[in-house]
Amino acid sequence: MPGKQRRPARKSQSLEARPGGPPPTIRVLPAQKRKFRERLLKWYTRHGRDLPWRRTRDPYHILVSEIMLQQTQVDRVLPKYQEWLVKYPTMERLAQSPLAEVKKTWYPLGYNIRPMRLHSIACESVARYGGSLPRDQEELMAFKGIGRYTAGAIRSFAFEEDAPILDTNVRRVLHRIFVGGESAPKTQTTALWDLSQAMIPKGRCYDFNQALMDFGATVCGARDPYCLLCPMKDFCKTYPFDRRA
Repeated sequence: MPGKQRRPARKSQSLEARPGGPPPTIRVLPAQKRKFRERLLKWYTRHGRDLPWRRTRDPYHILVSEIMLQQTQVDRVLPKYQEWLVKYPTMERLAQSPLAEVKKTWYPLGYNIRPMRLHSIACESVARYGGSLPRDQEELMAFKGIGRYTAGAIRSFAFEEDAPILDTNVRRVLHRIFVGGESAPKTQTTALWDLSQAMIPKGRCYDFNQALMDFGATVCGARDPYCLLCPMKDFCKTYPFDRRA
């Protein structure tokens, strides 16, 4: 993909909280927020990836995709996602299956705690919710293996609620554009969650969150972002990007 740009990067604008003071916040002007939303959604309309988990609103299917995508690239997940749902089409079927078989089916995705978590979630779902997943964030996060990001993904992608997400890609995009610098320190996590929530256009959370993830995966990448092709470059606080700076 052409258009990579290497020039000295702007200095990061730290949002570190002062000792004893309130947590850091990220302030974005309303006009800038509107511009970001409009450009991101327009970009997604043209460049969004066609992925099988985007053709369903089944909470279980969404859950499977999100667990599989943890620390695993999309191209490796695609065939296993299809195979998994053929073998375990419902929570009930997964819960009834021996854990040893489930772990074998998971191979070769790695990080074998993940199939154990999926199996555990399925068993708890059947026991507590009749094989369904709740839409309430606290109830979702009560499952062992479902954290704040996965709960937000289920709420926004399965139930189409205006729920924020903050995975690695989203964190990188929001920090680079609105704060400045290559990576965000842990002290900015709360501020970035708040920003992710504030950025959601009412009623468009599904497309917006999918767009954020795609944008971070294909344009604002970790190593060599395509700055010249970025629709945000005129107000991005890290443009032009250079890892050597």
